[in-house]
Amino acid sequence: VTRALRTPRKKANPKPELTEAQRQEIREAFELFDTDGSGHIEVKELKVAMRALGFEPKKEEIKKMIAEVDKDATGKISFSDFMTAEKDSKEEILKAFRLFDDAGTGKISFRNLKRVAKELGVNLTDEELQEMIDEADRDGDGGANQQNFFAS
Repeated sequence: VTRALRTPRKKANPKPELTEAQRQEIREAFELFDTDGSGHIEVKELKVAMRALGFEPKKEEIKKMIAEVDKDATGKISFSDFMTAEKDSKEEILKAFRLFDDAGTGKISFRNLKRVAKELGVNLTDEELQEMIDEADRDGDGGANQQNFFAS
């Protein structure tokens, strides 16, 4: 939820197109939030959803989150707003993948993960880093490709 409500950045590259399955997943997520079936996610609905995820946001925080994605300034999130936020989120994940994959190999290796952890000042053992790679490596090729990365 929180990643879906980030502020969009400049649009230098075209947004990745969503598959029909992804579009359906987004529709289902939207419908889970839109508990009254109005076609919009309102403050009270987002607050309930955030609480279900373990957050305790204040009403003003919820309003701010909505305002960040509410393109038509209705005070509610339409499906179109929600879809745009999800596309922006996918683009941000792809940018993160490219930061890890500095050699442009199409996958994140142990070496890539170790470099990023060091740059961020995160102290993890080689064993912990390898466990992360193993968990994300769903096809057994020794690294996390874009599909694995999105699924993680």
